[in-house]
Amino acid sequence: MSDQDSPHHGGPVQATEGRLNWLRAAVLGANDGVVSTAGLVVGIAGATEERGTLLTAGMAGLLAGSLSMAAGEYVSVCAQRDAQRAALELEEKELRAHPRAGFAALTAALERRGLSHGVAHAAAGELSRNDALRAHARVELGIDPDDLTNPWAAAVASFLSFTAGALLPLLLIVLPPADWRLPVTVLSVLAALVATGWAGARLGGATVRPAVLRNVIGGALAMAVTYGVGTLLGSAV
Repeated sequence: MSDQDSPHHGGPVQATEGRLNWLRAAVLGANDGVVSTAGLVVGIAGATEERGTLLTAGMAGLLAGSLSMAAGEYVSVCAQRDAQRAALELEEKELRAHPRAGFAALTAALERRGLSHGVAHAAAGELSRNDALRAHARVELGIDPDDLTNPWAAAVASFLSFTAGALLPLLLIVLPPADWRLPVTVLSVLAALVATGWAGARLGGATVRPAVLRNVIGGALAMAVTYGVGTLLGSAV
């Protein structure tokens, strides 16, 4: 019987935490789309000014990145969902085999949340009468059996957020005149990285300034390196 005490148990708190996790994932996906695609198209721009080449390379990077993100998120969330189901199955078997021990563990978990022994004992009895497995899953495991992670939703969210982020540098590297492409793309990408860094910090409860600086410096470094490599390869070829 698990004695793990997690604060993420059913109700509005868990629902809010779940939404925040999806928002964080969306922000990170968009940030990855901006940085990876910007690095790619800026590197290509260092080698050539041909709009068709830039568009082809950018589209290839966008599709490869978004599909890779979606596949990776799907596999990761499937593994998480499998682990949740396995934990629920094990909990159900233990409750059937040792109901008294299960009741004691639930009471102890409620006591660790700050309830007195008498109140925890009464609450455990009430929860167990309604649905013992759901009570143990939420209180001890931090799992809501009615709201397991959805791998398809995660994959679609990652695909869309990466695509949205990648479209910014892709469009900006092909739409302006040749002389304006690079400065417009670089400045717009840095502005987007400020926005995603700010959003990620706010959603995660972190300090905004260091998060934004890390984001901007990382993106600027990526574009500088790929542009330098593209320029060298372009002159060599």
